[in-house]
Amino acid sequence: MAAATVLSLDSLPSDPLLLILSFLDFRDLVSCSLVSRRLNDLTGHNPLWRRLCLKHWLLTEADKEQRGQSWCELFQDFYSDLGRYIDYYSTLKKAWDELKSYLGQKCPRMIASLKEGAKEEELDAIESQIDCKLPNDYRCSYRIHNGQKLVVPGLMGSMALSNHYRSEDLLDIETAAGGFQQRKGMRQCLPLTFCFHTGLSQYMALESTEGRMRSEIFYHCPDQLAQDPSAIDMFITGSNFTEWFTSYVQNVVTGEYPIIRDQIFRYVHDKKCVATTDNITVSVSTSFLPELSSVHPPHFFFTYRIRIEMAKSALPESACQLDSRYWKITNANGNVEEVRGPGVVGEFPVMTPGKVHEYASCTTFSTTSEYMEGHYTFHRLKNKAEVFDVTIPRFHMVCPPFRESVVRSSSVRELPSAVFNNDNDTDNYEGELHDHKKSFQSNEQGAADNCLIEDRVTKREIKDCRMKLSVEVGLVFVLALIGLGSAIKCYSCIDYTGSCTQTSNCAAHEDGCLTLKERHGKIYRQCVRYSDCTFSTLGSMFSKVSNFNYECCNQDLCNSASLSATRTSVIALILSLALFWCCIF
Repeated sequence: MAAATVLSLDSLPSDPLLLILSFLDFRDLVSCSLVSRRLNDLTGHNPLWRRLCLKHWLLTEADKEQRGQSWCELFQDFYSDLGRYIDYYSTLKKAWDELKSYLGQKCPRMIASLKEGAKEEELDAIESQIDCKLPNDYRCSYRIHNGQKLVVPGLMGSMALSNHYRSEDLLDIETAAGGFQQRKGMRQCLPLTFCFHTGLSQYMALESTEGRMRSEIFYHCPDQLAQDPSAIDMFITGSNFTEWFTSYVQNVVTGEYPIIRDQIFRYVHDKKCVATTDNITVSVSTSFLPELSSVHPPHFFFTYRIRIEMAKSALPESACQLDSRYWKITNANGNVEEVRGPGVVGEFPVMTPGKVHEYASCTTFSTTSEYMEGHYTFHRLKNKAEVFDVTIPRFHMVCPPFRESVVRSSSVRELPSAVFNNDNDTDNYEGELHDHKKSFQSNEQGAADNCLIEDRVTKREIKDCRMKLSVEVGLVFVLALIGLGSAIKCYSCIDYTGSCTQTSNCAAHEDGCLTLKERHGKIYRQCVRYSDCTFSTLGSMFSKVSNFNYECCNQDLCNSASLSATRTSVIALILSLALFWCCIF
């Protein structure tokens, strides 16, 4: 019988061993290099480290030639400098490279604001300064780029309405450390971004405290209903720095966030939210504004951007003009509100083949979600009698996840319940209940008897009183209607002089009168929904008016310098109330 052949590692050919080693990560290769001299030689094979340099450090042949090192030496150099970040570096470096490549073509000025990466000792010094450890992925990103210079527009997105602007800079580590929070309600929170115009910042929690998770990123939102200033709610924007930053970059480089006038606008567009009617396509994108929102009280502010486009292939006779809009708004509770109005934000765009019209508006609601849908009404330019509707697709606005302050949660306590430990106490308690019950039944019976007596008296008198009261009440309402009218009436003019004599009867949903004065410009008077009398809403309605003051009132013809027009209705109301008082007494 032939003797069995004994195989040793040294007798195996190199090619199959190198193939096996090519599937190992760098930690396993280092471990194998310590097993034997043969494996030590094989694990130093240069092509094995080429793959690892590309995987972990994104190094290319050009980098190798520039440095004049082997792949193994390159890996060792990068690991000695950035080894603690090896689980994050490739992901974050790739995100930074994609962002710079994209913005370099779209808005190169923003790239110029980026700072060089921070050094390891600088990050260590910041940790000593704030006496708190920075997350490794945050440190890794700041080794690549130390935020940006404080400029406008900011790298982390903008949002603009007619009288509201937000643009967030990515703070460098030194500036961020200066804003490190230690106050109650915001302990151990480091600002990541900052907006000059609103003072808004996104914060990262460096410790799990006050109801926050470590590395969580959020917009802070003071609880306006709590008396304790440390009651701060949070709109959550990311569970850690890597997720927060890479998801933002993905939205930018894929065009999900549009670049308008060299700024990144953080609108979210649902690709299903598109509707085409008769060569006209309407699409909608939305954005949540945390700086104008709150959890307590529930007030969620959204802006939406609508794009109306007529196909280039449409015939010239298809040209049309927008006359009015109709909205059906449904909140999370199923409550529906319908709104109709002329034009869009004060404009009546004319659509011709290939033309695009875009505008932005806003809405607020008290539930965590809402959706809107509706239509525009157009007429043909060549035939005004030809009127048709263009569908506005349904689009949803959903508040980002939020967390209530632990101060509010801890302030809710159950009332202590009474505990009876012996039978005597229980007997006494039940006896008192029995006595109270008897007393209550006695009083209840007495009250019932009194009600019967009063009821009999009332029945005898009601026949004599009913006719008189009905006549007097009718007279009250007739007199009130003479003064007040069935709907509010407002002055309706656009001029420079301030004098206005033209009036109009307001629609059913318009319960106020508006006077809007453009600085060094026109004066607008018209009907308005009284709840729309805010700078943000009026700014959207009058998007072409850059600077204005306004006054709203809710009486007939109250949007004039003269008060004589309102006196009749006020006097009539006073007289009607006086007569009603006499009717009762």
